[in-house]
Amino acid sequence: MHACAGLVAAGALGVTLWSGLQERPTALAFGLLVAVGEVTRWTGARVREAAPLGAAAALSYALLGADAGQPSRHGVAQVVAVVLAASLLGSVPHIARGQGPVLDHLARRVLTVGFAAVCFQPLYNRGVFEEWGGPAYALLLLALLTLTALCDCVLAAALAHSRTGWPFGPLLRDELHALLGIGSAVCATGAVMALAVAVVGLWALPVFSLPLLLTQLSFKRYAAVRTTYRQTIASLARATEIAGYTPTGHARRVAELSRAVGRDLGLTRPELTVLEYAALMHDIGQLSLVDPVPAGATAVLPGAEQRRIALLGGAVVRQTGVDPSVAVVVERQADPYREQPVAARIVRAVNAYEEKVRDAGPGGPFTALEELRLAPAGDYAPEVVESLARVLARDRLTLPSAG
Repeated sequence: MHACAGLVAAGALGVTLWSGLQERPTALAFGLLVAVGEVTRWTGARVREAAPLGAAAALSYALLGADAGQPSRHGVAQVVAVVLAASLLGSVPHIARGQGPVLDHLARRVLTVGFAAVCFQPLYNRGVFEEWGGPAYALLLLALLTLTALCDCVLAAALAHSRTGWPFGPLLRDELHALLGIGSAVCATGAVMALAVAVVGLWALPVFSLPLLLTQLSFKRYAAVRTTYRQTIASLARATEIAGYTPTGHARRVAELSRAVGRDLGLTRPELTVLEYAALMHDIGQLSLVDPVPAGATAVLPGAEQRRIALLGGAVVRQTGVDPSVAVVVERQADPYREQPVAARIVRAVNAYEEKVRDAGPGGPFTALEELRLAPAGDYAPEVVESLARVLARDRLTLPSAG
């Protein structure tokens, strides 16, 4: 996919340099807006579209048919070349801070903009849309933007699958779900910009980019609140470590590994969030113990004691104001796996693995996994244990096949 995007970019730049830049004021105006969108892009936040203003401006330029009532003459190659050059220019400050765009971001931008331009520009230049006006033309642009957004979802899921090895289906589902958020705002703004410039000219660009900038600011604040919320939960989870009930970093390691297993099993993004929070707080019930369990290893305790600690932990979680579904997972982590929700199955198996691997000696992960596989029926869900093995194998650990 990177090679395909590189070929498209090289071809577009070559054609544009050979034929010259058409309608320079229009190209510079859209290029400047794309560059501003890249300069103001989010960094460090897990969002679907890091530069919504840049994406909307790029799509609007790809679907631009007229400028103040005059037909445009730019083609597909110029659209891709201008967007690529502006994206690279707007990324310079981020590159200087060591936060430059990954190849995935640029590849998606080139391919999606190229797709939209190929669907629209050749037909427009041949006069196919001359008879289209009013609502029909607006619906046409929205339909093309919807197809482009779906194409971008497929590209994003495919790139994430190749990079992480997670199942493609759940990744695509998450991308489509996220499209309803900032993605819909990007598509709507791109269509409005293209329609407005066609009527009133380039002055429409700053006017119609302002709502998306305000939306981006609101999303930034929301992301900051979510980050603070997670940090609060992580701080609560560390109470058992500070009190000496569990080893340092145990909750964090269980949460990270549980999230990876949940990804492998195809959990949705909200389910992964609940799973991560429950994994962080899964040992908080140990604060009720008078005598700490050695090394915090609850997996070796009798089943009744495990359930008592789990119920106490769930009660503590409910008092913190965290999502009640997190408390349910904490409460049921010690139940037989057939009676547990999927998140509780994952937390139980990963917690046991993390406890066992500390004392497994040179065998490490191999011995711990084998103990989980050979545990009495009802202790650990087999599909979770095998998913855990796959996750560890992707971390370059050579594991025995399932017996």
